[in-house]
Amino acid sequence: MSHDQTPNVPAERDRREAVREKAQQVKAKQTRWRIARRSMLAVGAVAVIAVGAVGVSAALNSREARSQALPDAATDDGFVVTTATGVADPLADQTVDGSAATMSADAAPSAAPTPEPTGSAAPVDIRVYVDYMSTEAHEFQAANATQLSKWVDDGAATLTYYPVAMLTSKSNGTKYSLRAAGAAACVATHASDRFFAFNHELLTNQPAVDSDGYSDQQLADMAQGAGVSDVATVRDCIEDETYTSWAKAATDRAIKGLPDTDGRALTATPTVLVNGTEYVGNMDDAKEFAQFVLTVDSNAYYSTATPTPAASAPATPVG
Repeated sequence: MSHDQTPNVPAERDRREAVREKAQQVKAKQTRWRIARRSMLAVGAVAVIAVGAVGVSAALNSREARSQALPDAATDDGFVVTTATGVADPLADQTVDGSAATMSADAAPSAAPTPEPTGSAAPVDIRVYVDYMSTEAHEFQAANATQLSKWVDDGAATLTYYPVAMLTSKSNGTKYSLRAAGAAACVATHASDRFFAFNHELLTNQPAVDSDGYSDQQLADMAQGAGVSDVATVRDCIEDETYTSWAKAATDRAIKGLPDTDGRALTATPTVLVNGTEYVGNMDDAKEFAQFVLTVDSNAYYSTATPTPAASAPATPVG
């Protein structure tokens, strides 16, 4: 009985070929996976770049749109008061001859005349440049708001406010003056009938100098509280800071020169012009301002109430 010791060469060779083929298949699969993975990463990177580019483009376009936005309601960067109602007089018990003019502490009602409209001539032109962080602008508005509204409603005066931002650096980096001026432009543009009320709110409830001031959301809340009808539009305008670039440009223009003043430039706020003549009296004395309006009005649009003569003191005997 014999045994065949010859190895099974063909079978061994087939096995090795099978293993090699399997390895090649695995390698090819891994190669395909790596290529696919790299392709996916490349596509993802391109997508991220594209999305980023779209985002940057949208941001730039939005910023450019804001920088070019101009309030349609502005005339020479000012807003004419069309409706001067809805402003409470916190000092209504201190009046001169029944008007809304606030008396100074040492003045009697009969001490000086009070301007009253007669309707016989063109209304006096009153222009007020205000920074919503200016303390004196607050004083002027608080003292004169009610008599200004009376004159406007009676047709005795035209009243225009010019929001400027000279104190932008006085709000801890929040640029409050600039944002408040832009907010005022939003209300004047989209709710002109509530501009006087909103302007009054900004001035009489203004934040302290060197504070952060109100946020855009709070400014929008104040506009809503002032009674604007299209709340959503006004809120979007304020929170998007649509007119802040305009407010900065308007301030720069005012500093270079005020319209219709023969080159007079804005140097401080408030600057109050009556028929083009600047008021330089006490900002918190409505009686003094009323007398100034009477004096400047060359057309005698206002009549003067006759002061009550003071009682004569008895003669002192001589000798």
